[in-house]
Amino acid sequence: MNNSLGKTENDEQALPMLEKHRQQLIIDILEQSQFASVRSLTQQLNASEATIRRDITKMSKRGEITKIRGGAEAINGEKTKKQISSTSFSVDKTKREKTKKLIARRAVSLCSEGDSIIINGGSSTYMMGEYLCKLQLNILTNSFVLANYLTENSDNQVSLPGGEIYREQGIILSSYESDTTENYRGSMMFMGTPGLGEFGVMESDPLLIRSEQKLKRQTEKLVILADSTKLGQHSNFIFCPLSEVDILITDSNADPALIKKFESQNIEVLIVDAID
Repeated sequence: MNNSLGKTENDEQALPMLEKHRQQLIIDILEQSQFASVRSLTQQLNASEATIRRDITKMSKRGEITKIRGGAEAINGEKTKKQISSTSFSVDKTKREKTKKLIARRAVSLCSEGDSIIINGGSSTYMMGEYLCKLQLNILTNSFVLANYLTENSDNQVSLPGGEIYREQGIILSSYESDTTENYRGSMMFMGTPGLGEFGVMESDPLLIRSEQKLKRQTEKLVILADSTKLGQHSNFIFCPLSEVDILITDSNADPALIKKFESQNIEVLIVDAID
């Protein structure tokens, strides 16, 4: 468990990912897709091509992966894990970390003592944990990393839905309609997104959408946490139209034209200072 939530907003920029951790993520990626190019790995792991090439060489010599022209492939030749199309939680939470913390703090400021809320798993919503520790709430979340943090560091009542663990994304997902979610009711649902634009709130995988829509049905308001780099971005799938979004929390680098467009859809837009 990464305890970076315990740090203050004045911390220095996040350190580069540790070599051991990065190489484990390379193994995880290859177990899912069997092959990955150097370029793809640099994008997924937020590292330089030189770093990825060194990792591949070292891991190949240790017999952990097979080095091939332009990338690497898994040793076993068979997929060993279920795969969802979503970036790694460990990589995502190091991007624009300081701004995400301010967005998360603003999100928590919407909560009152004793509220029942729903938090969808993700790097932006994980940042809420530090500030949720100061309250006593009833929280349903499909993020097992956030649930673990809150149970260790707060007096919040935390519930998890049933389902399978997706370690790389840090979440629990269920393919079944009945997973205890239907027994919970929350005043607000907080979630991040890979993109927010004219078509609505984007998502990267149908299984994620199915799980998130079950959560959304149990809440009164939808609150989207999206830093300015996510605004105007598109993805393969639409989670919901803009008309179903109640509040958007973003940062001051957001395009004013996009903000006006969201507000024209009766979305309350809350803006924090961008500091990354």
